[in-house]
Amino acid sequence: MTLVLVVDDVAPLAEQYAYDLRRTGGYEVLTAPGGEKALETLAAAPVDCVVLDLEMPGMDGFDVLRALERKGSQVPVIVYTGTGSYDRCVQALRLGAYGFIDKAEPMERVVHEIETAMERRRLRAEVSSLRRQLGRETSLVGGSVAMAELRAAIARVAPVPSQVLIVGESGTGKELVARDLHRFGPQPSGPFLAINCAALPESLVESELFGHERGAFTGAIGIRKGAFEAAERGTLFLDEVGELPPQPQAKLLRVLEERQVTRLGGNKPIAIEARIVAATNRDLEGEVREGRFREDLYFRLAVHTIRVPPLRDRLSDLPALVDQFLTGICARFGMRRKKVAPDALDLLMAYEWRRNNVRELRNIVERMIIACDGEVIAPEHLPAEIRPVGGPAAVPSEVQGFQELKAEAERKIIVAALERHEWHVTRTAQSLGLADHASLLKIMRRHGIRRPAQGLS
Repeated sequence: MTLVLVVDDVAPLAEQYAYDLRRTGGYEVLTAPGGEKALETLAAAPVDCVVLDLEMPGMDGFDVLRALERKGSQVPVIVYTGTGSYDRCVQALRLGAYGFIDKAEPMERVVHEIETAMERRRLRAEVSSLRRQLGRETSLVGGSVAMAELRAAIARVAPVPSQVLIVGESGTGKELVARDLHRFGPQPSGPFLAINCAALPESLVESELFGHERGAFTGAIGIRKGAFEAAERGTLFLDEVGELPPQPQAKLLRVLEERQVTRLGGNKPIAIEARIVAATNRDLEGEVREGRFREDLYFRLAVHTIRVPPLRDRLSDLPALVDQFLTGICARFGMRRKKVAPDALDLLMAYEWRRNNVRELRNIVERMIIACDGEVIAPEHLPAEIRPVGGPAAVPSEVQGFQELKAEAERKIIVAALERHEWHVTRTAQSLGLADHASLLKIMRRHGIRRPAQGLS
């Protein structure tokens, strides 16, 4: 429920305003008699919007706006005044207020202004999130059979608002899959909130997920929205959900069944509209058999299951991944983009990639960039564990069928040959013993192979 704070030194007017907002807008409303109390309330409660009087003794509305600006607060503020001073309202806007209204305005107009202010905040947060993601390296690139199947699974499941369980080894890009499910889902304009269950201290798991009321436990000095509330009409991504202790597992099951959450120390159920997407690198079915994970919770989470392939099952995508990492990392370091020599790429293709998959590849590319003073990364710039050519060969996953393995092997051979010949199609076709470059182009089209950064020769 939306929480609004009304700040006014005239207590009867503040209480009447709060009553009208509850009745007309259906909001939860708090009041504060002055600027100092308003800042204390904002620090202790998850306020969504502030209606602020400008004319108050002591710390007035302008001082409150300056204090919020110094703190970097993102809570929208609507100033209201009974003086009708346009110039003072403009001054408030310059200090960061979203808008202004007259105290005599109809309450319907005030509710509309509050809704618009909060929508603007949501849009600004979404734009900020998108900007942060621009240039971020992603593992969801490549034209291998495994990646084509993953994209098809995302497209099939994303529009359905039910729970999804994403399974895959560490570093394969499970959060990126979750973000695509959100982006292509029924509520893409809502927030995407990611919670790493493995990183939460056991004593704070329930508070972080479900929220708490003031005084619920030692240190709970104010009301706190949990992750389920904060995700609003968006997506809550529970990463490493297999790490949850037994008690939070039971409460999570109840939330999924009832679609409502109760804060710690509270007794008022709050409806939740967030879509729940979970991920794990554990074998949850095995965890269920061992009694470490609830079977009923597993089936609640795994309404749809998406498996993210390990890098060793999509090695033909490695050149495209390396190319993207090179571009992103060099841009972030402010240096000229480097290239990887074909023999160095061959060593990367021959490596087993069993420790951390795409995340390990990205880290190794960064190490290669730092180790290389020139513009071309050679084998000597690779980490020692990758340089030995006689290392163990990559073992394909047993879940792949013969046709998938055959297609992946063919695609890997073609991509490696193109890289060796700097993507010169005619020379590559000759080296592979093909009739002409048209034959190679036909194979490339069949596998969706394109040069990562530039046009084909």
